[in-house]
Amino acid sequence: MATRSLPPAAQAPSAPDGESERIAELEERIRRLEKINAALVDRVERSSDMQGNAFSMFETAISLEAMVRDRTAQLEDALASLNAANADLGKAHRDADFARARLRDAIESLSDGFALFDADDRLVMCNRAYASLWPEIEEMGDDPPRFDDIAQSVARNRRVVGALRSPERWVADRVARHSLAEGVHIQALTDGRWVQISEIRTSEGGTVSIYTDITEVKAEDARERARELAERNLALQAMIDTLSEGVCLYDANRRLLAHNGGLERLLGLKSGDGRPIADHAQLVSHCLSRGMGCENMLEWRDAPGERREAHCSFDGREFLIRSTPIQPDGMAFSFDDVTDRLRYQETLREAAETLERRVAERTTELETEVAERRAVEAQLLSAKTAAEQANRSKTSFLAAASHDLLQPLNAARLFVSALGERRLALPTRALVRQTAVALDSVEDLLEALFEISRLDSGAIQPDVTAIPLDQILSALRIEFAAIARGAGLALEIPDTALWVRSDLRMLRRVLQNFLSNAVRYTSKGTVSIHARAAGDTIEIDVSDTGPGIPADKLDTIFEEFRRLDGSAKIPGKGLGLAIVRRTSAMLGHEIDVHSREGEGSIFTIRVPKAEPSSAAETGKARRRFPASDSGRILIVDNDEAILSGMKALLENWGYAVQTARDAADPAAIAAAREGIDLILADYHLDEDRRGDQAIIDLRAIAGSAVPGAVITADRSEEVKSRVAAEGFPQLNKPVKPAQLRALLRTLLAK
Repeated sequence: MATRSLPPAAQAPSAPDGESERIAELEERIRRLEKINAALVDRVERSSDMQGNAFSMFETAISLEAMVRDRTAQLEDALASLNAANADLGKAHRDADFARARLRDAIESLSDGFALFDADDRLVMCNRAYASLWPEIEEMGDDPPRFDDIAQSVARNRRVVGALRSPERWVADRVARHSLAEGVHIQALTDGRWVQISEIRTSEGGTVSIYTDITEVKAEDARERARELAERNLALQAMIDTLSEGVCLYDANRRLLAHNGGLERLLGLKSGDGRPIADHAQLVSHCLSRGMGCENMLEWRDAPGERREAHCSFDGREFLIRSTPIQPDGMAFSFDDVTDRLRYQETLREAAETLERRVAERTTELETEVAERRAVEAQLLSAKTAAEQANRSKTSFLAAASHDLLQPLNAARLFVSALGERRLALPTRALVRQTAVALDSVEDLLEALFEISRLDSGAIQPDVTAIPLDQILSALRIEFAAIARGAGLALEIPDTALWVRSDLRMLRRVLQNFLSNAVRYTSKGTVSIHARAAGDTIEIDVSDTGPGIPADKLDTIFEEFRRLDGSAKIPGKGLGLAIVRRTSAMLGHEIDVHSREGEGSIFTIRVPKAEPSSAAETGKARRRFPASDSGRILIVDNDEAILSGMKALLENWGYAVQTARDAADPAAIAAAREGIDLILADYHLDEDRRGDQAIIDLRAIAGSAVPGAVITADRSEEVKSRVAAEGFPQLNKPVKPAQLRALLRTLLAK
């Protein structure tokens, strides 16, 4: 069919608006010129008749000739312009015809159906592909049809599947879709074809429709679905073949779709032969013929998801039959031989009854055992209570022992220190020096014993924080520099920027013990501390060039009072490494030792690595101490020997000293009122009074915050916390003169 075109009037080319106006203007000018020319001729003729003057007529003729010549030239120009406009208009008509022909050819070349409707929804143009879809267009005459007329004609002629059931509804729906002209939809034709329709609005309000034949795409899709369905059927058959129970499936027409080998075995069918159960009625008949009383279980049901199951007996076996309606309108049946399962359950039931009897018997026995265990637990609880009481008594004893033992030792040290400050004969000075060494040895032994006791009892709890390792190493470098130099040893403790996570005081104690042993047992060579990072751990090595440790002694050196052979002349009690072992265990730090006899030893502790803190430690400003010792000091202690020793020592240093037994002592009150520069108070005073409270009371009497310090033999964490909370410095007994002197200078310099 040829392309449907517009009516002739609509197809005639029209001149552009500007050209039409120009032509009309030229025609009007020509009309006026002709009218003027006629008037002039008429005037000349009338003038000749009236005057009859030949000369006048001649002049008039000459004048008219000039005027006619001008008017004629103007008329020729107007005619030339009119001819040019007509030429342009003809060219425009030819171009429009050529463009329309090209558009018509392009539309005809499309394999898809094409239709153009104007703003009034009338068909303006279509191609043969569109006309082949709807032959009704040829029968609608020369007037362009409306879209709703085309749709009604298509519905009447049953061209689309949707119009077969309800033509009116299809027409209404199609016209509504066309009016929206949005998106894409698909129509199924009654001749088996499928058409995809895409509609778009034009700028003038019309509609462009594209009809694409997608029949082959639909066919391929159907073939793909068929392949998928076949594959699913194969997978379903393979799956049911793996089941141990018998299974069969029936469709909506009650015909057999699939069954498995398990069903053939249970129902006595030949392999691969499903004819005896080809439909549902035959299945029921076959089961009844074999003596299965299961007719109710095999009845057909249409309620989806209504699953039923029941037992039936056949040939001495027990079967569990299940039936389930499936979509769409089918049924599934399964036959499961549960004879062995039921027998096993019966066996389990009997075993359970036997176990219940045995459990009851055993329960009776256990109740007797529980009663006996409760009695034992009561005894153990009593023993635990006694042990805890003994531990508390031990702790109290250690606190009291530390105080009672260190009090006379402190007094002896103070007297020896005071004696050493005086001018003595050389033999007497030697005896004083030996006495001081003996007191140091006793003090070290007691401190080690008390520290081990506190570690074992849990009285010391680590305060783990991020620590700059160089803070500890710098202190050790200062502490051991003079000792190593006096022993003729080279001490190497380089600076480090590493940070560790540990307890500052306890880690320093471990490294101090390692370094002390290294200096003590090394006669020549080098003692050094080196730290290095190993992943998330910092390894700190303390090495020496001493005699080394035999391999069979590496484990025993960490025991209490254990010293190597040949070290009897070297000072020490064999408790330093025992403290190291307990401290590192409490911190969770691993320690290790490597040694070769004659070459030296390396003691290593591994500490978790820490990130540097933003508030980095900075060097503390040095305090300015007075050039000489002077000031008034009040000493509060309930031990006369301590008071005498402290008084003698401090007076030798140049201080004015006043002693008292407690804050209520008249001597203490008088000294506070007269004015004092410093208060030194023992922590444990008579009648459970405390030294920190004595300092507070004397400050109130003095009317000013007099500096104070607490001296005690009690090294428990409770005492440390209480004294620190009051803001007082603490010295432990026995007091070392150097520590005491440094403390006095610090407090009196404030």
